[in-house]
Amino acid sequence: MAEMSEVRAFLGCSTPPEWIEAALSNLPTLLIDHAHCEKKAASTALNLLFRYVDRRNLLNKLSQLAREELLHFEQVLELMEKHGVTYDHLSPARYAMGLRKHIRQTEPNKLVDTLIIGAFIEARSCERFEALVPHLLKLEATQDIGKYYQFLLKSESRHFEDYLDLAREYSSEPIDDRVNAFREIERALIESADEEFRFHSGIPAQPLL
Repeated sequence: MAEMSEVRAFLGCSTPPEWIEAALSNLPTLLIDHAHCEKKAASTALNLLFRYVDRRNLLNKLSQLAREELLHFEQVLELMEKHGVTYDHLSPARYAMGLRKHIRQTEPNKLVDTLIIGAFIEARSCERFEALVPHLLKLEATQDIGKYYQFLLKSESRHFEDYLDLAREYSSEPIDDRVNAFREIERALIESADEEFRFHSGIPAQPLL
């Protein structure tokens, strides 16, 4: 399992304080989008399982990852119910789309880029959980959310490491250049203004929609 110092070093920036403030002021939206993120993470892993049936290590790691993400989805739904938050549709965030539009279309490059993006998404989730935990634990009303996010750090950091290890395994060349390229893309998405507040959104624009 990756240490949090490794996760932070992998990312190109820390979460801006403006996002943390917005998250604490918009906990229902945060929880709803978190549930969507867990479901999407499971879906991404399953899609890779169906697409790349000849990669045994990928099948092993991502089948476990998909099960864990679906379990987390169920757990977030339970947390939402406890806090009186109704699960509902949300418009898609720009974050994942902003990363995936840079995926190369020839193999194995397409797989490698997809895995690198998976590593960044998991790393950012992990970093944001860690950033929110101290604030959530301060208030009795949100302590259970803080404890749950603290619990998720272990699995999210492992998912980050699994995606990155798989990218290295299936690449025909060193992946450092591609990681650096996606690091800059991810950093720009996190540090630029964003009209919508989401779990992976950038700095909130005013007014938040």
